[in-house]
Amino acid sequence: MKIAVVGATGRTGRQVVDQALARGDDVVALARRPEALPSRPGLTSATADVRDRAALTGVLAGTDAVVSALGVGASRQPTAVYSDGTANILHAMAAHGIGRLAVISAVPAGPRAEQPFLQRHLIIPVLERVFGFYDDMRRMEALLRCSDLDWICLRPPRLTGNKPTGRYRLDATRPLPKARSITHADLATALLDALTRPDLYRHTAYIAN
Repeated sequence: MKIAVVGATGRTGRQVVDQALARGDDVVALARRPEALPSRPGLTSATADVRDRAALTGVLAGTDAVVSALGVGASRQPTAVYSDGTANILHAMAAHGIGRLAVISAVPAGPRAEQPFLQRHLIIPVLERVFGFYDDMRRMEALLRCSDLDWICLRPPRLTGNKPTGRYRLDATRPLPKARSITHADLATALLDALTRPDLYRHTAYIAN
């Protein structure tokens, strides 16, 4: 499989690139500064800003699936990069007949009513006051629900740089209990796994270690 990785130089994106290559896939790594990735067999790097629809459409040609590891870090500013970027990804995929997309959202972007009492009334409201991107993640998820593609949207809790555990929990029906964190590496594994899991297509899913 030939996989395009958007946000390939981020902490999760790098893990997706490494693991996809290790699985024997070919990878097109998309980033504003792809030179940050070392050259390896099976890896093609391309300069593309996800907000540039024309550039993105050009570099996605010939790929079989897309993993979006877009992220704005711990930004406190409102953003549209998730929704605008995903809209451009969906447009490019439709132009080339690419059918599968896996993206990263976050636990607080899910319906508040699904969450346990403490998270619903205390933790998530605090997170929303501190960080500025959850509204845009909700807009991104709405765009996915309107798409005919085989998309998968994973909602992780806090991401960590710890060593991978090699395991993750996933539930496409409700939030996971005791879902405190997941490593970037384990999230990358789940994103790649999801591309070949038709039971997850057109679903959002909660994920955690």
